[in-house]
Amino acid sequence: MASLRDIRKRIKSVKNSQKITKAMKMVSAAKLRRAEQRVKAARPYAEKIARTCAGLAKRAEAMGEAPHPLLTARPAAKKGGTVEILSITSDRGLCGAFNSNITRRTMRQRFDLKDSAREIRVSTVGRKATEAMKREKVAVRKHYEKVVEAPSYDKAQAIALELSEAYEKGEIDALFLVYNEFVNASTQRVVVDQVLPIEPAEVGPGEVLSDHEYEPDRDALLSTLLPRQLATRIYRAVIESVAAEHAARMSAMDNASKNAKEMVDSLTLYANRVRQAAITKELMEIIGGAEALKG
Repeated sequence: MASLRDIRKRIKSVKNSQKITKAMKMVSAAKLRRAEQRVKAARPYAEKIARTCAGLAKRAEAMGEAPHPLLTARPAAKKGGTVEILSITSDRGLCGAFNSNITRRTMRQRFDLKDSAREIRVSTVGRKATEAMKREKVAVRKHYEKVVEAPSYDKAQAIALELSEAYEKGEIDALFLVYNEFVNASTQRVVVDQVLPIEPAEVGPGEVLSDHEYEPDRDALLSTLLPRQLATRIYRAVIESVAAEHAARMSAMDNASKNAKEMVDSLTLYANRVRQAAITKELMEIIGGAEALKG
């Protein structure tokens, strides 16, 4: 049986941990509000530019026009293509299953593609993704540093430029993003999004395919618009992941604080029992000594 002093030390240690988890929950809640505002501001633009580019791709397909390289689908599914997966996690832990869910989904995506691609490459955003790939003995082509800690469109644009150039040169034939999408403060959803090639929009029965007038010209416009669309999708994935991370950490720290409280209550009850047993033992010794003196 642990001594009363050891139990009190443990209670003090748990209370100190509880203070830390409560503070981390408050910090995550404050960061979540700002991150959620950023996500809500970016979603309309990202969705609109994605629909526009998908419409352009559909029109080029329907009219038999020479497509832009980013609109050209290559046979990655014929054992001759190279697929790249960009796995997005956080730089820090203490956020529940947030990072492990991305790791599992990335590994599953590699397994699903292994029979339909010659090579599968993995790049990472977030230190936890890199560490997870090392544990899984998966080679990381490139780790993009300092993207999650201070997300910006410029950083996403740099990543998009590198990957779009690799696609145009034929170094990769498809690009997938794996990230956590922010739904609400208690829900995050793992998303696998194929961003290259840019797939044509689906036209339903009776729908008319819209036409466009290009200024200055079609190639110049697409060369500017399509890489920007890719950068926007990567930027949105990063900020969605950041918001989801804060939500997951807030939930995890809230659960940790509740568990700490339950542990303190349990240890306090145990300490009281130990103290009561010690007092009872001392009383019995005193009574036994007094009876011995009488005898």
